Amino acid sequence: MPSKIATKSVRYRLGLALALIACAALASAPASADPTEEGDPLTSQLDPDFAAGKAAIEAKEWKAAIARLSSAALRDTRNADIQNYLGYAHRQLGEMDAAFRHYERSLKLDPRHRGAHEYVGEAWLKVGNLQKAEEHLAALRKICLIPCEETDDLQQAITRYRLAKKQ
Repeated sequence: MPSKIATKSVRYRLGLALALIACAALASAPASADPTEEGDPLTSQLDPDFAAGKAAIEAKEWKAAIARLSSAALRDTRNADIQNYLGYAHRQLGEMDAAFRHYERSLKLDPRHRGAHEYVGEAWLKVGNLQKAEEHLAALRKICLIPCEETDDLQQAITRYRLAKKQ
């Protein structure tokens, strides 16, 4: 019969081996190719409607994107990325009420979602509300401790908006 010390040693080594395997698996996981996709990077690979919706957005096929992303949203009600993409597609069609609803849902699910803050800020500019856009820029500055693309993009959109209003 093995001693208690030998049993503990085997358990320790087994636990250590499992931890190393888990770390290796995490390190080799693919990173998200989309900087606005902040949730599980594998979601779009696992859900065909989400993947098709993203492809439709890239092709600027807004209605197809909305249809496919809406289907994905029915199955994944807690996915801030899907809501953000839905907001983006609706905004591109000029459907601002729907866009704002989806951005709001995205930010309720993930208040630190950089892409949603950027896109809803741009949507506020589209309807002429500079103050709301600046609120989302301020939120991005708090979220992004180092410079991030979303902060830069919204800042540029605000600058263009101000210049256009001066003319």
